[in-house]
Amino acid sequence: MGPPIDHTSLHRTAKYFMDSGRVVSHEAAMALLEQFGLTICVGDEILHSVHHQTALLTLVNVARRTLLGGIEVRGLPDCASLTPLAPNRRLIDAVRELGGVPVLDVRKEWPSALIGSADAITATAPCWRVTWEGWRGGVVPARMGQRLAETGTITLSPALAAAVCAAEAFSYHAGDHPMAGHRAAGLSLWHPGADWLALDLTEPALAYLPSRLWIIGLGNLGQAFAWLSASLPYDDRSQVQLVLQDFDRIALSNDSTSLLSFTPDIGRRKTRVVAEWLEARGFETLLEERRFGPWTRRAEHEPGAALCGVDNAHARAALDQAGFGLVVEAGLGGGPQAFRSMSIHTFPASRSAGEIWSRQAVLASENFERMPAYQALKEAGMDRCGLTQLASRTVGVPFVGLIAGCLVIAELLRRLHGGVALEFTSGSVAALEDFECGTLRAPPYDHGHVTATNPAG
Repeated sequence: MGPPIDHTSLHRTAKYFMDSGRVVSHEAAMALLEQFGLTICVGDEILHSVHHQTALLTLVNVARRTLLGGIEVRGLPDCASLTPLAPNRRLIDAVRELGGVPVLDVRKEWPSALIGSADAITATAPCWRVTWEGWRGGVVPARMGQRLAETGTITLSPALAAAVCAAEAFSYHAGDHPMAGHRAAGLSLWHPGADWLALDLTEPALAYLPSRLWIIGLGNLGQAFAWLSASLPYDDRSQVQLVLQDFDRIALSNDSTSLLSFTPDIGRRKTRVVAEWLEARGFETLLEERRFGPWTRRAEHEPGAALCGVDNAHARAALDQAGFGLVVEAGLGGGPQAFRSMSIHTFPASRSAGEIWSRQAVLASENFERMPAYQALKEAGMDRCGLTQLASRTVGVPFVGLIAGCLVIAELLRRLHGGVALEFTSGSVAALEDFECGTLRAPPYDHGHVTATNPAG
């Protein structure tokens, strides 16, 4: 038996089954997750395409944190990694580092994902084709025979498609959405809520990238921002400055939600772990290791655009007081009914951050202590303080944070390319076709940019 569970070691996806009453203990929830697995099959495109490699590494990284039975990769050649997500290494080594296992055979009882021209697996479990084009990405059941061009794309789109695949695979295993495995699911980052499978002639080619950003919070969302930023086709990353702000340290629970958190880094400050990862990929980083709040003030020489991924309402209420010219923030739902939901806000806006979040700061969160899993912990000797801490933590899954992260980074890219500025975007991974957006008039993006290169494939 392992060490006693607490709020720092709780697997945040296991909490979904605990809070919904589907299991009687954390151990039972973990045993359930250990039955979840995915086979990824890759085609020959993986040899020469940055985008197909980005889709593969993103899917392995996201899925292995939730599908604890394993992520197996079939057809993986011994070739160089071309994606900036894993520089200076062999692709097979990068897959292993992220938790994937190269295999020759497949488990027919597991669902599968196809990247590139890989052939579908004959099995009763679902098989999805991971596909993208332009600013759009998602999955289509392989039996439907539909596939986007997978060319002329922004590098967010393959990562988005991978995150959607992980979401559908989890829903299939969890049995909580009857359409998982039977539907196409995806999103347009140029027009959220539009038909992602339809050709969009208004989508521009990627020409400009943000060069100076302040990232507030380095948990699920903040690490998704870093992963996605690293996937972008910068020509010279040393010209990109990222301020990283967080006061917390990595805990075991972060391994279940956050893309740059691994067990060897437990106890280290998040700022330093994320900075090391980004600097190894050529970025310049500056660290701010204190809480964000009304006391935070941006200096004139510091980045004027901020991305926020904190779940503290008091901090979020102060976002438009720090002196940023543009803030794009994301928030995720947390309970068993809402953990797939997300909302993105930008500032300046028609409402202040205080108007949106001051009331939320005093609202009590739902209490799940009555559920069998928590009662079992109480009977096993957990005190009231520990029980309350555990029950108050939110359900968390990395694929929701990554999809929200795609929308956040896309907001910057859309504004850089003369697209519509969105004041808010909200929806659920369970129904990507139903995203709601509100537009606003915004000045041209003037917070620093560099030109983009044209990555292969």
